[in-house]
Amino acid sequence: MTTLILFTSLVALILLGVPVAVSMGLTAVAAFLIMGQADILTMVAQRMYASTTSFTLLAIPFFILAGNLMNTGGITERIFRFARALVGHIWGGLGQVNVIASMIFSGMSGAAVADAAGLGMIEMKAMKDNGYDWRFSAAITAASSTIGPVIPPSIPLVIYGYLTEVSVSRLFLAGVIPGVLMGLALMITVYFVSKKRNYPKDSRAPLKELILSGKAAFLPLMTPVLIVGGILSGQFTPTEASVIACLYALFLGLVVYRSIRFRDLPAIFWDTLTHTVRIMFIIAAAGFFGWLLILQRIPVEVIAGVTTLSDNPSIVMLIIIAVLIIFGCFLEGIAVLLITIPIFQKIIIHYAIDPVQFGVVMTLASMIGLLTPPVGMCLYAVSSITKLSIGELSREMWPYLLGIFFVLLAVAFIPAISLWLPDLVMGKIAE
Repeated sequence: MTTLILFTSLVALILLGVPVAVSMGLTAVAAFLIMGQADILTMVAQRMYASTTSFTLLAIPFFILAGNLMNTGGITERIFRFARALVGHIWGGLGQVNVIASMIFSGMSGAAVADAAGLGMIEMKAMKDNGYDWRFSAAITAASSTIGPVIPPSIPLVIYGYLTEVSVSRLFLAGVIPGVLMGLALMITVYFVSKKRNYPKDSRAPLKELILSGKAAFLPLMTPVLIVGGILSGQFTPTEASVIACLYALFLGLVVYRSIRFRDLPAIFWDTLTHTVRIMFIIAAAGFFGWLLILQRIPVEVIAGVTTLSDNPSIVMLIIIAVLIIFGCFLEGIAVLLITIPIFQKIIIHYAIDPVQFGVVMTLASMIGLLTPPVGMCLYAVSSITKLSIGELSREMWPYLLGIFFVLLAVAFIPAISLWLPDLVMGKIAE
C-alpha cells in the first residue's frame, strides 16, 4: 500500500505540471513528514549532493557538449551527405538516409534529443525540399533519434552503470548490436511505408560522390572509433572518453573545418550547462527519493508482490517492460531509470537476470517512452521544429514504435543479442 501511495502521489504531481525533480523531492519530504520522521529531512542536502558526485557522472556534461559542438560545427551536414550517397537510392530515399545518419551520429553524442534537434533539422529540411510528406519526415526523425542512447556512447547507460555499479564499458558494448537492430527495424519500416505511399528515392550515387562524401565525413566517422577503441584498449575510461570526444569535436570545428568561431562557444557552453543542470537536478532529487524507498523497504515489498504473480523470469520481464513503457508515457526517460532502477535491481538479482542485458532492456524501453505521449521528449523536440501537433506525430509514429518494440522483446528474451559482444571482447563474467 505504501508503494502505491508513493507512486500515485509522484505521478499525480507530474501530471499537474510540477517538474519531475521537484515532484520526487516533494513526495519524499511529504512521506517523511507524514511518518513523523521530520528529523531525517536534515539529510536532504547531503543525500542530494552525494547522488551527483560520482566520477562516472562526469561523462554526462561532456557527451552533451560533444553533441552540441558537432551540431554547431557543420559535422552533421557531412554525415548527412555521406549517408545520402550510401543509401539514398533505397525505397524511402531520405527516410533511409535519416536512419543511417542517426546511427552514425549516435556514436558521437549519446543523447536522443540532441539528434532530434540538431541533425533532425537538416534531415527534415532535405526531406521537405524533396517532396516527402511533412508528418512522415517528422515521425522518422523522432524515431531514428532514439538510436542515439543505445549505440555507445550512451548517457542512459552511463547512469545505469553508476546506479548499479555495472561496468559502463560492458554496457556500451552491449548496446551496439541492439542499436544496429533498431536501425534495421526502422529502415525496413521506412521501406514498406515509402513503397506503399510511393515516396521518391534518389538515383544511385556515382562512386565518385560516395568517395568524396566519405572523405568529407571521414574524420567525424572516426569519433566512435576513437571513443570505443580507446575504452576497449584501456587508454581511457568512459568518463575520460567523453572529454576526448569534446576535444576532438572542438578540434574539428575550430581548426580543421573552421566552422566554429570562438564567439560561438559561450552559447554552446550555456546550452550544455542548462541541459546538464536539468539532468543532474533530477539525479539529485532521485537520490533522495531512492533513499526513501530503501528506508521503507519498498524494493522488498515489490519483489514480494512480483513473486506472487509469477516465478517465471519471462513473465516477470514482460511485467517490467510494461511498467517501464507505462512510466515512459508520463516521465522523461532518465527519470524513469532513476525511479525504477533501485527497485528493479533487486528483482533481477532474485530472478538471476543478467544486469548488463537488463541495462539495455531498460534503455530500449525508455526510448519508447521518448516517442509516446503525453511526455515524449523527442516528440516535443520534433513538434517544436515542425509545428505539427503531438496527436498528428503520434498517429504517424506507430509503425516505427512497433519496430522498436520487436527489437526490445528480442533483446529481453535472447540474451546473446546484448551479451555476445561484451563477452567476446572483455570475456565472460564468472558466475
